[in-house]
Amino acid sequence: MPGIVIVGAQWGDEGKGKITDLLAEQADAVVRFQGGNNAGHTIVRNGEVFKFHLIPSGILYPGKLCVIGNGVVVDPKVLCEELDALRAQGLDPSGLRISANAHLIMPYHRLLDEAREARLGKLEIGTTRRGIGPCYEDKAARLGIRVQDLLDGSILKKKIAAAMEPKKLTLRPYERDPQLDLQSMWDEYVTYGHRLEQHIADTTSMIHRLLDDGSAVLFEGAQGTLLDIDHGTYPFVTSSNPVAGAACVGAGVGPKDIDEVWGVTKAYATRVGAGPFPTELDDEVGEGLRKTGGEFGTTTGRPRRTGWLDLVALKYAARVNGLTHLAVTKLDVLTGQPKLSVATRYRGNDEAVFETYPYHQSVLHHAVGEYEELPGWTEDITEARSESDLPPTAREYLDYIADFIGVPVALVGVGPGREQVIWTETPSVAVPTGAQA
Repeated sequence: MPGIVIVGAQWGDEGKGKITDLLAEQADAVVRFQGGNNAGHTIVRNGEVFKFHLIPSGILYPGKLCVIGNGVVVDPKVLCEELDALRAQGLDPSGLRISANAHLIMPYHRLLDEAREARLGKLEIGTTRRGIGPCYEDKAARLGIRVQDLLDGSILKKKIAAAMEPKKLTLRPYERDPQLDLQSMWDEYVTYGHRLEQHIADTTSMIHRLLDDGSAVLFEGAQGTLLDIDHGTYPFVTSSNPVAGAACVGAGVGPKDIDEVWGVTKAYATRVGAGPFPTELDDEVGEGLRKTGGEFGTTTGRPRRTGWLDLVALKYAARVNGLTHLAVTKLDVLTGQPKLSVATRYRGNDEAVFETYPYHQSVLHHAVGEYEELPGWTEDITEARSESDLPPTAREYLDYIADFIGVPVALVGVGPGREQVIWTETPSVAVPTGAQA
């Protein structure tokens, strides 16, 4: 059975949690490989809504191995709250394992993140202010606190003191904040260690054994390709690599362990926070997409910016990730639009035309989409369960996307429920129970 990576092919919020949930039913393990609780997945199952920020989407299957990999930065307070919420909903989180090498978000990381965004004012990057970036900075500076440090109190206290020393000047405005008291911080995090100890493991070895046994392993990314710190719209990006290649680093596997890469894209485009967005709709159509699609952040609640589907950016994402399949979500949100526009190239402020994604930020910030128009449809498609159930113009829309990108559409979402999908190809893992392919 394969190793499959699931990544966002836009600016995040594409519906990766739902796709992971669907494929996880027949997989043996789900591994989250990067990011932190700045991400959010919403899954609707049997009318019940589940929201995750750190725990992999596969946790909804009893006993399923769900791994938080070494590439993730973990806020233990948030993680404990998620575990409590799962138990309160009657779910068993015993299948969760956390890499001992994953790094911990500390109180000073959150304060630093907040202070930096406040100082930037109108130039703010638009982070979630949850300490993700400062935590990755400490990781790179070899000042990070790791999950395994929770299990050794003496080492933990020394590492916290060492990590805070170079931050004293920056943290001076917060010196009276009780969160920064060394003893209180130590007490809090030792307590987290006791709560999480049963879940902490050598996850890399666990994943190796599964792959060696021919098991199916899903590698779940957070955010999206265009928020990648190397390949996204820098500096308006996240602090990690949400692209498929990072699954190897963030989970501890080799490139040969990856057999398929599924890119998830909405049938239109959204992004949260600041940064370039060539197909943005700042009009009634954009507002309509926002309301119909429920485009508000899972983590922040912020309204998402909306726009037409950007095929230039999507083709770039397909190349960066080596996509083998596309999953197109929220096709139903486009119902009722008389005409659908898709951006097939950009035009810069000097009238230069770009057929491929521009590398220079000055170009991208002023680029606007140039569109092809496709006919829309008015039929309700939320009950469609096969391609033949879709209106001809909806099928044409999907075909246009696949032909332009050069990647087949394997799955289509036509509503928020996990049953509201159309499988257009049989995946390497078995099609979920009750689905058609």
